Amino acid sequence: MTAPSDPPRLRLRIVFGEDEMMGPGKAELLERIDRTGSIAAAGREMKMSYKRAWTLVETMNGMFRASVVESARGGPGVGGAVLTDTGREVLRLYREFEAKAAAAGGAEIEALRHLTTDIPGGK
Repeated sequence: MTAPSDPPRLRLRIVFGEDEMMGPGKAELLERIDRTGSIAAAGREMKMSYKRAWTLVETMNGMFRASVVESARGGPGVGGAVLTDTGREVLRLYREFEAKAAAAGGAEIEALRHLTTDIPGGK
């Protein structure tokens, strides 16, 4: 349970189809790939298997008209991954939507926070 002093967080998932979604996990994966230059390193940072990280990248690459991540195979110092222009745009639009939604619902989020219990473990 979250303590009342912890700020509430809004976690949004945009559902385009049954298997086509964009949410906070995929956005974080894109940010980490952008920073590390590696799908494997991004996945490790998120405590995610390499296979899971790759599966999410493949899902995102298939969801959008153009790939969001391009990768090069290879060993240490040879391979790598980069966000494409589409990937950067997807990430930017998702984060902007997230920020606008949080701002628009700020009063309601705060009102809900005031209704939560401050007793650890429940009532």
